[in-house]
Amino acid sequence: MSKATILVIDDEKDLLELVRYNVEKEGFDVILATDGAAGLEIALKHRPDLIVLDLMMPGMDGLEVCKRLRAEARTARIPLIMLTARAAETDRIVGLEMGADDYVTKPFSPRELVARAKAVLRRTQLQEEPPEVIRQGSIVIDLKRHEVTCGGKPVQLTATEFRILQCLASRPGRVLSRDEIIDSALDRDSNVFDRTIDVHITAIRKKLGAAGECIETIRGFGYKFRDVPSGEPAAKG
Repeated sequence: MSKATILVIDDEKDLLELVRYNVEKEGFDVILATDGAAGLEIALKHRPDLIVLDLMMPGMDGLEVCKRLRAEARTARIPLIMLTARAAETDRIVGLEMGADDYVTKPFSPRELVARAKAVLRRTQLQEEPPEVIRQGSIVIDLKRHEVTCGGKPVQLTATEFRILQCLASRPGRVLSRDEIIDSALDRDSNVFDRTIDVHITAIRKKLGAAGECIETIRGFGYKFRDVPSGEPAAKG
């Protein structure tokens, strides 16, 4: 499985580096943001698995960031831990009522934050039931039947192509490296290389026709399934 990505939003740069060191040491990928506006933009673009958000920041504070994250469909369900220098119960309650999943009071132990992050991620994973059908524009992926249709017409994919398409389509808008695709969709112990993924992606695009344009190449990194708003076709035909 691919590593979970944690976005940390805080205006204290020393604290950010301390958190980065300890979180990466535990095997997570980390993205840092030094203000609320930048953090919100990164969250909407990358859609991390967890957000750690400071309450008190100049400009757009943590409560406003939290409010906007929860109001946006793309980020509404991302688990969030609030950091606060305030120990007052009312501040903690406000954060939780705004949609935070947990809170940590400053100053805190990095080990405590990592433990809280792991606990929140575990709870989230237990709550999320995998969908039986993934719908992205004109593309429909039936996971139980292992069937794919595009514009109502069946698409014949190999087992490997099906898993790669499922991996990408289930994370719309998120950039996945070739290694992440291999780890998530394939068997890491099998004879699979980065360029093998490129060959499979080319075949999937060809079989999807015009809708194949929804799989975007991110040069130097990997691939992304274009986030298709509800009711819109996956690509222009």
